[in-house]
Amino acid sequence: MSLLLVTGTAVVVSTSAQAATTLGASAAERGGRFFGTAVAAGKLNDSAYTTILNREFNQVTPENEMKIDATEPNQNQFSYGNADRIVQHARSRGMQVRGHTLAWHSQQPGWMQAMSGTALRNAMLNHVTQVATHFRGQVTWWDVVNEAFADGSSGARRDSNLQRTGNDWIEAAFRAARTADPNAKLCYNDYNIDNWTDAKTQAVYRMVQDFKNRGVPIDCVGLQSHFTGGSNYPSNYRTTLSSFAALGVDVQITELDIRNAPSDAYRNVTNDCLAVARCTGITVWGIRDSDSWRSGENPLLFNGGGGKKAAYDAVLAALNSGAPNPTTPPPTTTPTTPPPGGGSCTASVTPGTVWGDRYNSSVTVSGASNWSVVVAITAPQRVSTTWSGSFSWDSSGSVMTVRSNGSGNTFGFTTMMNGNTGARPRITSCTSVQSISSPR
Repeated sequence: MSLLLVTGTAVVVSTSAQAATTLGASAAERGGRFFGTAVAAGKLNDSAYTTILNREFNQVTPENEMKIDATEPNQNQFSYGNADRIVQHARSRGMQVRGHTLAWHSQQPGWMQAMSGTALRNAMLNHVTQVATHFRGQVTWWDVVNEAFADGSSGARRDSNLQRTGNDWIEAAFRAARTADPNAKLCYNDYNIDNWTDAKTQAVYRMVQDFKNRGVPIDCVGLQSHFTGGSNYPSNYRTTLSSFAALGVDVQITELDIRNAPSDAYRNVTNDCLAVARCTGITVWGIRDSDSWRSGENPLLFNGGGGKKAAYDAVLAALNSGAPNPTTPPPTTTPTTPPPGGGSCTASVTPGTVWGDRYNSSVTVSGASNWSVVVAITAPQRVSTTWSGSFSWDSSGSVMTVRSNGSGNTFGFTTMMNGNTGARPRITSCTSVQSISSPR
């Protein structure tokens, strides 16, 4: 048995011979996933709060500090102090950050609420550009657009001042975010898109499908999953996750809280994510019940005194029971593996941004449009984030096979150093495979 201990307050990662004892550590062993939480800057001086945060989680989302009213309270006057504080706290402890959110109809400052038409469109794009640029290289995922679809059976876009600037506003926001922070993963985030048969879920699915078909930069979909109890955890939740993933995007559960924290519902959500290879992590919306926006419903994994609830034990047990490298296939309408061989191709690695605890790499393939590339990572380094390819790992977690998924001939990934600062990934093979025709 081997054991890796990161000094300070970072998460301890153990081998499968010894079950992990914290949520973030166990999630990391399940194919480099995260288990994160929403964080409020005003609570970072609360030692009981930060003790749980630092011990249990390997990802954070600022609860309100990156929203429009917080970051641009007056037009073209940007304020990042509280958001910077959360980001610095997270990154100094090896935690990844989700930026939330760049464009949203809600929590707009008064000056933006009063705008419309071209002026609003330009102000929105400027906000996306300025905020994403400020945090470039510090944020793994951006919730570029939040809650843009209406509830109910219409499947329509939400009527908002942003929507009234033109139906292409979401696409414009994603393109601006890609330009401003090209290495971050760009996500669409919404609530009530958990049930696969709901009109709202289908409408978001069609938008993501359209974006992928037209080359609009989108890398992930976030399901908020604010459940009112076991009663509205849908039995087809796993189908929803796998169906979005089959479009070639990652999926994440981004704002999970469940009324009265029933163990079964928390366990089911965790198992559903673990069963879908491209479900890369879960974020609960707060740490203790007293920190929750739904505090009267006791919806989180820790009680107001910071004690672990039965739901916590259920989640940790589910994580520890999950396969280290899930390989659940997408729906049967999409082939799970390319057919064998058709010659060789070449793949070259381009180093990306390097931080104190991790670094980015991009790989460009030439000589084939449909390919399979094998990449070796030197242990104890581990890949934590991937984009623009279909990824799988061998049993060691150190050999990664990447297949083309229709998003181009360049893919990328973030590698956590885990104490090994000298090694870099190596390409061991590049194989061209025959074309795959997708059913229509």
